[in-house]
Amino acid sequence: MNMTTQNLLVELFVEELPPKALKKLGESFAATLADSLKAQGLVAAEGSITAFASPRRLAAHVTIVAERAADKPVTQKLMPVNVALTPAGEATPALMKKLAALGRDASVLPQLKRAPDGKNEALFFDTVVPGATLAAGLQKALDEALSKLPIPKVMTYQLFDGWSSVNFVRPAHGLVALHGDQVVAISTLGLTAGRETQGHRFEATSHPVVIRDADSYAAQMAEEGAVIASFAERRAEIVRQLHDAAAKVGGDVKPIEDDALLDEVTALVERPNVLACQFEEEYLEVPQECLILTMKANQKYFPLLDAAGKLTNRFLIVSNISPADPSQVIGGNERVVRPRLADAKFFYDQDRKKSLLDRVQGLAKVVYHNKLGTQGERVQRVAEIASAIAHKLGDAVLAAKADQAANLAKADLLTDMVGEFPELQGIMGRYYALNDGLSADIADAIEDHYKPRFSGDDLPRNDVGTVAALADKLETLVGMFHIGQLPTGDKDPFALRRHALGVIRMLVEKDLPLRLDDLVTLAFNTMPSVERLGGGQDNKILAQIQKSGAAGAPLGQSTAQLALDFLYDRLAGLLREQGYTAQEVDAVVSQRPQRLGDTPKRLAAVRAFAALPESAALAAANKRVGNILKKVEGAVEPVTNPYILQEPAEIALNAMLGEVEPVADAAFDNGDYTASLLALAALKTPVDDFFDAVMVNVEDANLRHNRLGLLARLHRAMNRVADLAKLAA
Repeated sequence: MNMTTQNLLVELFVEELPPKALKKLGESFAATLADSLKAQGLVAAEGSITAFASPRRLAAHVTIVAERAADKPVTQKLMPVNVALTPAGEATPALMKKLAALGRDASVLPQLKRAPDGKNEALFFDTVVPGATLAAGLQKALDEALSKLPIPKVMTYQLFDGWSSVNFVRPAHGLVALHGDQVVAISTLGLTAGRETQGHRFEATSHPVVIRDADSYAAQMAEEGAVIASFAERRAEIVRQLHDAAAKVGGDVKPIEDDALLDEVTALVERPNVLACQFEEEYLEVPQECLILTMKANQKYFPLLDAAGKLTNRFLIVSNISPADPSQVIGGNERVVRPRLADAKFFYDQDRKKSLLDRVQGLAKVVYHNKLGTQGERVQRVAEIASAIAHKLGDAVLAAKADQAANLAKADLLTDMVGEFPELQGIMGRYYALNDGLSADIADAIEDHYKPRFSGDDLPRNDVGTVAALADKLETLVGMFHIGQLPTGDKDPFALRRHALGVIRMLVEKDLPLRLDDLVTLAFNTMPSVERLGGGQDNKILAQIQKSGAAGAPLGQSTAQLALDFLYDRLAGLLREQGYTAQEVDAVVSQRPQRLGDTPKRLAAVRAFAALPESAALAAANKRVGNILKKVEGAVEPVTNPYILQEPAEIALNAMLGEVEPVADAAFDNGDYTASLLALAALKTPVDDFFDAVMVNVEDANLRHNRLGLLARLHRAMNRVADLAKLAA
């Protein structure tokens, strides 16, 4: 880049942008603008970009930007030689027409080059494309940046001429484009670029703010415009003020941590001013989750928590104005929050007048899904599954508690509080269960049956909650598979992937002695019959499942098997995310381990086996054995008659297998999968010798079957923990 370079500033001044989208809008605007300029050769490779985004502006500062991009040599293919030239080597009319289209004439003919182009020769023309000017390049970059903005919803508005209208996220009122201290002639949305913008609506000291040059933008906006233009700096300033204000309140309190709320508040103010407010202590009788949610969601306030995480009656607001006397701002916010807290207290008081048990029958009037019945019927299924799981865990007391928790778990859906704040389902159920005099483990289970609600969420805190959560997730997962409602692509309206991961995490992390196929089967056994679904729908459902491509299932395969495929797919994905290699995961998951709590031990065993010097040869041999056995018609029994063995190599393999099998099997039965696999190392030499010296498919049927039986024993011994063939290169 041989041209003189300066830094560039572009700002689009608009009406208040949607706060939940502002962060992404700012990042997208700056990144797309800079990428386009770099692609056009207007920004040096070492050029940097700074994004700015406030409620009323999107801006970008780009360093080392040229007035004009360097000229670019280009080799252009014209046409095949046999079309461009006559046999005598003269230009054809087709060639002259092509040159004319390029603005050239016969004078360039001597400059044309012949070069191979596939099987034929073609004519090429070397030319130089002039580099883009900054005005043209920036116009293109701006158009691209605006067209690619992740706008949640576009609005149409009329321009100043009274005739034209444009579509954009919000009406735009100003455009700044400065290269150094020079205005760049660009336009968009009916605006022409200049150097004037507006600062804070109420606190700017200059109207307008006249930007001197690209590098003075942030400082001028702060000093004259009373605006912190950088989203990141404004957010950091809010965090700093929140903690300072909490310290001034006194006591060991801290503002609630919520990144989404911080981002939203950062998008609502241009110069933050944090103030402390309070409400009447009587409202603290209401469960703090209700008060916190209403303050955060409805008012964008930051509740203050004490050292134990308990809500206090103080909260912080982030104001966009900084009056000398903030009492009116504080008083106004305290008046606004009071009716919200009063509503929450009213809902809580009213809800406690009716027990959860008395609400259960009302679930029979709430439709869950037109093919799966009401919430009441769903609750019955969940309770039946929960009771069965608890019995499998061998505890009648647990079964009774799980049944009770499952029956009450959805009752809070009919309360006023959950009607107002759906996010509190389960949480309010726990409070109301305690109010009804139920035991803590039942109450905790009512809240925890939704867990884990998201990636990284806590698991249920007790056995009752774990059983209820497993039952609830299995009922949803299996129920939706039962009626053919599978996730497709990025669409998963019933969050089945999340439910599957929840089931997997509980089984693995709590190491529950439960078989996955048993769980899926007992859940399917609670589902409505085909007749209940409308009759004759089995094929339609399976056809829909097959169309979705789930596990490549044939039409006749049961939906239970498809649900298992889905669960194992999620397990494989989760394990890969945890850092296991695709080979390690495939080796273990392809064996369909039924007790998922064993999975980490199996993976550790595979990793230890793979570190052995004998592992590569044994994995390759295992793959070879599997291929041989696949070609045999019918099942091969893993049985060997030692009296039929002939070759020294097969006798040696049989002898070593006789030593290794009991050791490996005993370790496997004790759950020591690493020892089980490591015992196989002794087989390497006899296995290698066997394949070097022994023909398996001989004509003698007895000998052939005996050797196949020996290989079947070998295959069984090697693949109990994992499919070692998956480790073969």
